[in-house]
Amino acid sequence: MARKHAKRGGWADEPEAEEEAPPPVPCWLCGRPTGSTIVWHHPVPKSRGGRDVVPMHGICQQTLTANFTNSELQRAGLDVGVLLAHPPIRKFVDWVANKDPDFTASVTKKGR
Repeated sequence: MARKHAKRGGWADEPEAEEEAPPPVPCWLCGRPTGSTIVWHHPVPKSRGGRDVVPMHGICQQTLTANFTNSELQRAGLDVGVLLAHPPIRKFVDWVANKDPDFTASVTKKGR
């Protein structure tokens, strides 16, 4: 049977190119680097004509959807400063600032 490569100087002797991992993408809401799971969130909901997406942690997206209606998110648009001006969101971002990028927890739904 013929060999696919020589015993010496074949594929095994070639230096392997090390692939560098891309730098972590920062979360749109909290600014922390994203972990292994990135949620692509529509700041303006798709039902309200939103097309742009931003990277977020799952817990950050859950917090936004628990505290804001689609109409409120539409009014805020891509301006994260408007969202951070709300005390519950500011409190959440300050709390999550020192957590691991892959940190998850349950989010309490706001009574609307």
